[in-house]
Amino acid sequence: MSIHLHFRAVARDEIRDDHTWLVAFMLEAWGNHADEYAAGVADSIDKVWDSVDTLYAAAGVPDTDADEPWALPVYGGRPVPHRAGVDPSEPPLMVLDPPEVARAADFLAAVSFDDLWSRAGAEVRGGGWDEAQAREEFLDHHRSLRGFYGRAAAAGHAVVKVVWA
Repeated sequence: MSIHLHFRAVARDEIRDDHTWLVAFMLEAWGNHADEYAAGVADSIDKVWDSVDTLYAAAGVPDTDADEPWALPVYGGRPVPHRAGVDPSEPPLMVLDPPEVARAADFLAAVSFDDLWSRAGAEVRGGGWDEAQAREEFLDHHRSLRGFYGRAAAAGHAVVKVVWA
């Protein structure tokens, strides 16, 4: 089964805080993901986004400082609620406003992947992964997110997030 956390940078004034509208917007963006990824306005993480969040949590103390920047790249943002009468099985959506995008970009630019990996690498790779292969995969996710959030912040964009299953 394929499951992804999809990120899309967009000017804040071009999006609506409407779940139905955002699902349609993100579906169109997902259909153009390769082109949008190449243009630097989209990113995605496959099934391991929770582990990427765990890796970033090594920069803070989970659950006690949930407002810290390490929490922003993966799970940060405000949920966009379903409207009454909307199918609750519709995908969950979050919007990270431009100031939060800038904080996420600053965190990703400043944090040392090597330090995070030394603190949490064993936890995120679990028992079944080859360490070198796992490290490379998580480093790729980190580099990709760092570039994505850096570009979004420089443009003053918001980031919309959705989980596709």
